[in-house]
This record gives sequence, structure tokens and C-alpha cells, in this order.
Amino acid sequence: EVQIVESGGGSVQPGGSLRLSCSVFGFTFSSAAVYWFRRAPGRGLEWVSYIYPDGTARYTESVQGRFTISRDDAKSTVYLQMDTLKPEDTNVYYCQIGQTRGQGTQVTVSS
Repeated sequence: EVQIVESGGGSVQPGGSLRLSCSVFGFTFSSAAVYWFRRAPGRGLEWVSYIYPDGTARYTESVQGRFTISRDDAKSTVYLQMDTLKPEDTNVYYCQIGQTRGQGTQVTVSS
């Protein structure tokens, strides 16, 4: 059974930073792409960033230049470094590998 554990969410002021972690158990991590999603108002989940096994990363336009995704295959963990956070980044962030998605971690950006 695949299990995903997300952590690192919290409350910060605008301009602040958080680092989300996504630890995966029971999956061949090193050969899989890993995705971060969040909910778009009225549109369901939208992808925020993803990283391929070779380290190639992509970001949605609204976070480009502010978020950085990375992976540590030895720890079966993906990180999402979130800098220069904005109130509109407030959301629940979900990690997904294959068909399995985690429970999400709340990020709140507010003054």
C-alpha cells in the first residue's frame, strides 16, 4: 500500500517562506514523477509543480520564480520550498505520486 505523508504547512506573513515535505512509502519512488497540487476556486485541483525522476521540474506560472521543488530519492521525499509567499498562495497543498494523493497540508499566508 502506498502512503504519502505531507508536512511543513503553517501560517506565515506575506513575503515569508515555508518548506513542504512529501514522504512516500511503499512505492518505487526513484522512478516516478511527483506532483504538488492545490485547489483552484471553482475549478478543482490545479497542479503547482512537479518533478521528474531525472530532476526536471516544472511550475505553474503563478509560482514560477518563487517556489522550488526538489527530491531526495534516498529519503523518498520531495520538497517544495515556497518563498515570497502571497495571500493568494493560501490553500491546502497535496502531494501525489502515481494514483495516490496525500491528505494535504494547510498553508495560510496572512498579515
